[in-house]
Amino acid sequence: MRQRGFSLLEVIAVITIMGLAYVLVPKMVFSGVSGAELRANARAVATGLRIARDVAINTKREAVMSLDMENREFTLPNNSKLHKLHDQLDVKLYTAQADLISDKVGTIRFFPDGSSNGGRVTLGTGERGFEIDVDWLTGHVTIKDKPAGDTRG
Repeated sequence: MRQRGFSLLEVIAVITIMGLAYVLVPKMVFSGVSGAELRANARAVATGLRIARDVAINTKREAVMSLDMENREFTLPNNSKLHKLHDQLDVKLYTAQADLISDKVGTIRFFPDGSSNGGRVTLGTGERGFEIDVDWLTGHVTIKDKPAGDTRG
């Protein structure tokens, strides 16, 4: 007489497949940085740059915002707190050669009259990204979408 049900081998196979799905599916569906997180990080960097400019104007001294691209964090003048960016962001800094501390750390400098050494911070992931530009003459900070297909970062 034959009994109805599943064999032990079939049950183990189903549990193994379910376990793999449980581990792999969230990574495939939710991997990376959401658009809202990317935009929030770009705004945080732009705000940091604007704060550095305001500090330079108000204290009548040079002020710098330091950006560590490897650890994805930045510091503001007169503030030792590290501001962390999302771990999966690609971060690049374009600034004056004199303001590059190393290959992975650099600064954007603001002067007492509001002007700057100028520069650009790019934040992105895959095809999505933002460019945060600092005008050297006025120190004005702007955020814009990174052009599609742009391979600079």
